[in-house]
Formats: sequence, structure tokens, C-alpha cells
Amino acid sequence: MAQRVQLFHSSAGPEDVACDVCMDRKRKAVKSCLNCLASYCRDHLQPHYNAPPLQKHKLANPSTKLMENFCPHHDEVMKIFCRTDQQCICFLCTMDEHKGHETVPAAAERAEKQKELQESRQQIHQRIQDQEKDVKLLQQEVEAINVSADKAVEDSEKIFTELIRLLQKRSSEVKQQIRSQQETEVSRVKDVQEKLEQEITELKRKDAELEQLSHTEDHTQFLLNYPSLPALRESTHSSSINIRPLRHFEDVTAAVSELRDKLQDVLRDSWRNIKMEITEVDAVKSEPEPNSRAEFIIYSGKFTLDPNTAHTMLFLSEGNRKATVMKQKQFYPDHPDRFTDYRQVLSRESLTERCYWEVEMRGEGVYIAVSYKNISRAGRSMDAILGFNDKSWSLYFDKGCYKFWHDRVETPVSGPVSSRIGVYLDHRAGILSFYSVSETMTLLHRVQTTFTQPLHAGIGLSEGSSAEFVNPKYSSVI
Repeated sequence: MAQRVQLFHSSAGPEDVACDVCMDRKRKAVKSCLNCLASYCRDHLQPHYNAPPLQKHKLANPSTKLMENFCPHHDEVMKIFCRTDQQCICFLCTMDEHKGHETVPAAAERAEKQKELQESRQQIHQRIQDQEKDVKLLQQEVEAINVSADKAVEDSEKIFTELIRLLQKRSSEVKQQIRSQQETEVSRVKDVQEKLEQEITELKRKDAELEQLSHTEDHTQFLLNYPSLPALRESTHSSSINIRPLRHFEDVTAAVSELRDKLQDVLRDSWRNIKMEITEVDAVKSEPEPNSRAEFIIYSGKFTLDPNTAHTMLFLSEGNRKATVMKQKQFYPDHPDRFTDYRQVLSRESLTERCYWEVEMRGEGVYIAVSYKNISRAGRSMDAILGFNDKSWSLYFDKGCYKFWHDRVETPVSGPVSSRIGVYLDHRAGILSFYSVSETMTLLHRVQTTFTQPLHAGIGLSEGSSAEFVNPKYSSVI
């Protein structure tokens, strides 16, 4: 019973190599003999361990490909390697079709190839070590960038907080001085007002006495009382009332406005310098720009067009890599990202690193562009056209001429006309370049700016035109 269980467990399964000697129940092979070109289970392998002639045979892990070692023409074991044809052959092959060729024993060729293999592995291991070191250095750089950026943000917030506190302090001081001066001026005016009101009261009293005297019927009494009236004094305040201007504190407002304008000028100039410093930090860390098409292709990737953004007159094909203008509307479900009035489409992929792609154009009136995702999509406004806003940059081809558009500003572009345009983007360094691609690569236009959001590749088409993202790695253009 124990023997049956052992045989059952050692039986060859569908994925196992079966013993070539077992007759009834095929058991699992534990070794293959490269000399016998057969596989053996544990029991049938024993002669290779016990019989002296068989002990010299080379054993290997079980293999189902032993029959591939036989020559298909002569049914002999292939133990010779033809260096002329770079293939394994048998001894009989050296007598006919491989006669006169450079041949060596397969073992000798294996030894040579083994040396090459070891050298290749050493190179690979060295490269792995070097690249692992580079990965660690890059990780350290990432950590250093993050630490530096966090500290810069923290320090900037402190500085801006101090500036805000200083402005608030100055604002409080100006407010306090204005209120103090207001109180002084109001007190002065009220003091004059009070004295004037006293004079008015006194004058009214005198006027009443004079009126009473004017009604005296006795002439003698009138003349006797008249000289006793005191002479009317001249007012001491009337001449000073109109001395001060009516503008009061308007000059203070003007002075504060002038300070604001000066601060705005300083902040604008300083902000420009700060942005330049930030850009220079990125520029220092960026790698050099590619110089050849082979170097550009290193950064190429597979780009696809997003059906949710495609205008209804555009037909997407070739795995959503090609857009063609159709005469009839295509069925697309409603989507907020869709261009409603201009025949345009954006890539599904967002671009935030270094990348390169090529576009094959057909027809006239083609826009090759990059754009932020929040570009306007709906309506006939020109803001929805690629290149006619501050959210997109576009190379336009029409009637054999190129033009570059950004924020509705047109820039004429000269260069060789080609149906293929190469686009290189280094998002971090703020570099965008367009190339005419034919037998050579010719720079058409280069942009140096600061990209603040992820970008998407864009295509805009006129009637009768098409454009396709092509894979430069498998192109024979150059």
C-alpha cells in the first residue's frame, strides 16, 4: 500500500516531464541526460550513478526539449556548432551543406559564449549598481528639493506675515493719527463755534436793548440813555474761519494711494525676480535639451486622443490616435469636456515631465498644440481656439506656411514644410519646441515660459484635414 501511494505521488502530471523508460504508469522525471537525450525518474536514473560508462554522461534538470538536440536532416545528435551559419549541426552536416564552414565542438562554442555571457552579466550588474546609485542620488535630490521647498515656503510665509503685520501696524498708526488729528481739529472748530454762538447771544441782547431804546417816546430819556450803550466790538473769529481749506484729510488719502502704487511697483518687480529665481532653480536641475532625433525619441511615449473632448465632427481611429474631419456628426455622448464649436480634441494623457511626440498631418488648417485642461470648451468665443488664450500654445499650418499662436498673439514661423511635426516638451524647465521632421529635424519655434498646470497635447482641424499621433520609434522618416 505504501508503495502504491509513493508511485501515485511520483506520477507525472500534465506540467511535468515524464520518464522515458517507464512503460505503464509514467512517473515524474528527476533528471534529463544530455548524452542519452532521455529523461529518467528516480529509479531509472540509478544506472547513471552506478554504471561507470554512464557516470560520465551530463545530467541536467528535466527538459521537454531534448528532441531539439537531434539534427532534423540526419537524426543525429547535434554536437557541433557552425560559426559560419551560426547554428548547431551534427557530424554528418559537416560533410554536405556545411562542408568547408568554420565549425567547432558545441562545448567549445558554449565556453566562448559563456565568457561573453558572463561579461554581459558583469556589465549588466555594473550598470544596475550604477543606476541604483543614481536612483539613490535622485532620491536624495528629491528629498533635498522637498526640504528646500518646504523651508522656502515656511520662510516666505513668515516674511509675508511680517510684511502684512508691518502694513497692519502702519495702517493702525495712520488711523490713530487721523483720529487724533480729527479730534484736535473738531475741538478747535467747536471752540470757535462756541465763542461765535456766545457773540451771537450777546449781539442779540444788545439788539434787544437798542430796539427797546428806539421805542422810547421821551426824547430826553432817549438822549440820556443812548450814550450809556457800550460800543460794538469787532469779532475776533470771523477772519480765521475760512483760512483752512475744505479738503481736510483728502491729502492723507492721496498720500496713502501713492504709497500703495509704489508698493505695487516694488512687489511687481520683486515678484518678477522671485519667479526668475524659481525658474532658475528648475533650470539648474534640468537635464540638457536633446540634440538629435535619437535623443528626442528616448522621451517619446504613446499618446491617445480623448473621445470625451472630441468635437462631434471628428472621427477618431487607429486606436484613438488619429482624428479626421467628417461631413456628418459622429455619435458621442454628452460630456462637459467636449469642444462644442471648434473641431478640436485633446490627449487623454496629461504631460508633466519631459516628453516628445510626432504628428502626421494631412490637408490644410491644422493646429498642433499643448493646452491646460481648463481651456474653454463651449461657445463660439475665440478663447476656445487652441492658441487664442493664455492656457494653450499652438503651431498652425495652412497654405504652406507656419504660424505660432499664444494668447491671441501671432508669430510668423519660417522653416521647411513637412507633413510631420515633432513636439518636445520639458514641463519642468518650461521649454516647448516644434520641429519640422523629414530627412532632418529643423527647429521651427521654441517657447521658454513657466507652466503652472499639467498640459495635454491638442489637435485642431479644418475641413478636409486629419492628424495622427505616430510612434517615432518605429518610423522610417529619418
